[in-house]
Amino acid sequence: MEAAEYGLMDAAEDAMWWYRALHLRLFAALEGVTGKLLDAGCGTGGFLRRVAAERPDIAACGVDISPFAARRAAAKSGTPAAAASLQALPFADGAFDAAVSADVLCHKAVDPPAALTELARVLRPGGLLILNLPAYEWLTSAHDRRVHTARRSTPAGLRGLLAAGGFTEVKATHWNGLLLPLMVVERKVLARSPEADSDVKPFHPWLDAAFFAVTEIERRLPFAPPAGGSVLVTARAPRRPGSLGFPPGAQPAFDAGFGGIA
Repeated sequence: MEAAEYGLMDAAEDAMWWYRALHLRLFAALEGVTGKLLDAGCGTGGFLRRVAAERPDIAACGVDISPFAARRAAAKSGTPAAAASLQALPFADGAFDAAVSADVLCHKAVDPPAALTELARVLRPGGLLILNLPAYEWLTSAHDRRVHTARRSTPAGLRGLLAAGGFTEVKATHWNGLLLPLMVVERKVLARSPEADSDVKPFHPWLDAAFFAVTEIERRLPFAPPAGGSVLVTARAPRRPGSLGFPPGAQPAFDAGFGGIA
């Protein structure tokens, strides 16, 4: 990710509506989890800080490919954070009870099967994996180019990828569906120029509050939206060590176009 984007993330992630909505969904997925948690691709540490403040029963640590981000995450959250690739995690086998990776497998520097193999290795058998990823290739924008997003996904594609790799109890659903029409207008009409500003930026307080309120309305619905700007995934690591195995040269079945609102 471009260095400037880390600065924007650091400034925005505690207050911006999107980060707050994402963190609430990650916390909900972590309900009932205790023990050790890895934030894989922790960025500048906003989620780690919330875990430290709100879940003292969880011992969290982070890892990010950027040494700057790892140092900032450790300073911000008061928890350990290492600088390393998801494809070569500096942790022992079975070290964690759960792992969160938010908007990381989509990056061009990441090989998803290799990263998932490493995440499965550092999770205990049956440990919980939580992923968040951007949806739909057709939503690619200037912001994606700034943060080096190389692929966007659908629930069906991610379910297939994780099941093929040996993960079990795989669940994948869209979220941020009520705001999807506004995302389309913003990305494809108002900010369609390759030089458009990043999506991570300060919003007017009333607009930020309105967007967050919409995500909260959606979160309280008794069903997941059929489409949305992001995909949230939960899965269980293989219960037998060494049972994760992507075929040689396997590539993830991410979204290939407009089709596949699944």
